[in-house]
Amino acid sequence: MLIGVIAFAIVLAAWSLCARRLELRQVGAPLVLVLAGVAVGFVVSDELNATLNTEVAQRMAEVILAILLFVDATDVRGGLFGRDPRSAIRVLFVAMPLALAAGVGLGLWLLPGLSWAVVLIIACVVVPVDFAPASSALRDPRIPERVRDALNVEAGYNDGIVSPLFIFALVLAGDHSHASTPLDALASAFPQAVKAVIVGLAIGAVVAWASNAAEHRNLMTAQSKRVILVAVPLLAYTGSIAIQGNGFVSAFVCGIAYVALRKTAEPGALRADLELLDDISFLLTAIMWFVFGAAAVLALSGGVPLGLAVFCLLALTVVRMVPVLIALLGSQFSWRERALVGWLGPRGTTSIVFGLLAFNVLSDQAEVDVLLATVLTVLGSVVLHGLGAPAAANVFARRGANKLTG
Repeated sequence: MLIGVIAFAIVLAAWSLCARRLELRQVGAPLVLVLAGVAVGFVVSDELNATLNTEVAQRMAEVILAILLFVDATDVRGGLFGRDPRSAIRVLFVAMPLALAAGVGLGLWLLPGLSWAVVLIIACVVVPVDFAPASSALRDPRIPERVRDALNVEAGYNDGIVSPLFIFALVLAGDHSHASTPLDALASAFPQAVKAVIVGLAIGAVVAWASNAAEHRNLMTAQSKRVILVAVPLLAYTGSIAIQGNGFVSAFVCGIAYVALRKTAEPGALRADLELLDDISFLLTAIMWFVFGAAAVLALSGGVPLGLAVFCLLALTVVRMVPVLIALLGSQFSWRERALVGWLGPRGTTSIVFGLLAFNVLSDQAEVDVLLATVLTVLGSVVLHGLGAPAAANVFARRGANKLTG
């Protein structure tokens, strides 16, 4: 794997030198790293499978996801559910459950060889949105602010909300689990989630209170304010794991509690305090995109079943758009804005980490199908949303201008 580390370092350095020019051309770091990972994957494909199927790889993926969940929870602006809570709640608690149900239904139809637990895992992989492949969409002034706000809240919370369901399905489908029925899996997953919520709330609240007190007494430096936010998600994750809790949920809840209770001396100071953690999460995300590119070679080497290809295409389109349109019925969003929210649903880091975790836990054909579904969905999203998001914003702005002039 030394070749992989060298290649990753070279590509990351090269991207850093040309980042501004590449971003102006809508070429983000994920696309560059995926292509580099694909190239490396052809060289290390023989040892990649064994490397991914290790406890070390599983723990690394779990820690990365815990940090990303904490960052996502702290990234929502304008209150707990943004500036338009009703619309955000519709998208999170109406559209997303409908999308998961649609994903499971289509999976049982198009993937008949898989158990419903594995199909549920795949649905949890392909449904959550992540704006890494189309990050410019959240800053594009051509997209209405309330659309961007709803998407920002959804991207911040959906992975944390889905993770308990993902763990439940993983416990039920995993070969190393003693759960043979849904009730057995629920009996295992529910106490983990309860412990995680308690640990996450406690750590988030205590650290926020301690930070408020320390800042009030001028005990912290600018650097220490940034460093403590690296320790918090790790503390939430490991603290929950230590008592057999769900580390993902704990990190996510911890982020929500910390942001809600942290009182900074100046407006916007918390965003500055998060800069170090943002950079670390970017690097961790970059690693996952690189690994994903290499894993894509492994997954695609055996061919693509037609049913799975159709399922992933529907997951990126119909499974996303129809639930969003239903959820936003009766809202203040125009039909064009609803369609834009439905279209702008890229899949990224969350899907990759969920997919790699499932690949590590499952075996035989199930692990292959989950990894292949992850690869097809994320690669499809890189094309559809990475290239399609600017085009959709341009079409939306053009039609709005035509309406005004007409």
